[in-house]
Amino acid sequence: QVQLAESGGGLVQAGGSLRLSCAASGSMSGIAKMGWYRQAPGKSRDLVATITSGGNPTYADTVKGRFTISADNAKNTVSLQMNSLKPEDTAVYYCHARRMRTVNYAAADYWGQGTQVTVSS
Repeated sequence: QVQLAESGGGLVQAGGSLRLSCAASGSMSGIAKMGWYRQAPGKSRDLVATITSGGNPTYADTVKGRFTISADNAKNTVSLQMNSLKPEDTAVYYCHARRMRTVNYAAADYWGQGTQVTVSS
């Protein structure tokens, strides 16, 4: 099992910045990718940004140029720096980890509890 604990959400004005952090604990064997998804009220949970264990990032088009994902493999943490925030970025942000199948583990997806980000206009 992998446990994910998010921190750093809050209320910010449009144009402001926030930094989200996610700390993973448990066995990290086979964890190939970590990242962030978000879900606004009445909408689906959508990808924001992910980063592979090799350090390759992927971003949703809506956040490119504004958000930066980074990982510290030694500390099992992944962070999301969010700049130039917009009201439409308001959502619950979830940390995610993807385990690929290994000798000892089945493939699996893990989710944190979520942290609220609210951007006021």
